[in-house]
Amino acid sequence: MNTREANESIIDVQELGSRAVNQRLKSLNGDSTEEVELINPESSHFLGAGLRENVKIRIEGSIGYYLGTCMEGPDIEVSGNAGWYPGDNVTSGRIKVEGSAGDGVGQGLYGGHIVVRGNCGSRTGQLMKGGTVIVGGNSGFMTGLYAFGGKIIILGNAGSMAGESILGGTIYIRGEVSSLGQNANIKDANGQEVKRINEIIGDYGFSPAESFSRIGPAAD
Repeated sequence: MNTREANESIIDVQELGSRAVNQRLKSLNGDSTEEVELINPESSHFLGAGLRENVKIRIEGSIGYYLGTCMEGPDIEVSGNAGWYPGDNVTSGRIKVEGSAGDGVGQGLYGGHIVVRGNCGSRTGQLMKGGTVIVGGNSGFMTGLYAFGGKIIILGNAGSMAGESILGGTIYIRGEVSSLGQNANIKDANGQEVKRINEIIGDYGFSPAESFSRIGPAAD
């Protein structure tokens, strides 16, 4: 066993299983600046669930459903893809997925940033109340379903029924919008909005855009 393994900075997910991995992560000192590496995730579900420490976690490979659900504080980076509902009900912290993700990215988000560099499935940011979701590629149907607040930034295209039943918050889209959902309207983002969005996405290495469409509640 090498020094890194001895101080628990490398954790084998397949060897321990998701539950034991989460227990190990919860036992770590949140003041530590050392990055924890999870290897052999093999699409395991619920990794990082309920964490309350400011730990940095890098997952080498692809993971399954509910990555980081209900977490507060961690910084999680995934080198592969993610399944459904990454960032579900997160209150603070950050999740970055280098690949693509399934349905419900950032579902119920209260705060923090959820970033997917590739494409994602349907209902991105549904029921979110705050925070920011960034998708580097395309988002499927019903982006922002029943959203109450926060920002959703789609750098590719949005599928059908974008903004379905949106109650608050804003969806910014650089590409095309297939169709709008009920209670949604669309207009051009103003100059200040474009500047702010470019600052946000620039922090994650995305190229700036000259314009964005802005989707919000019809009453806006």
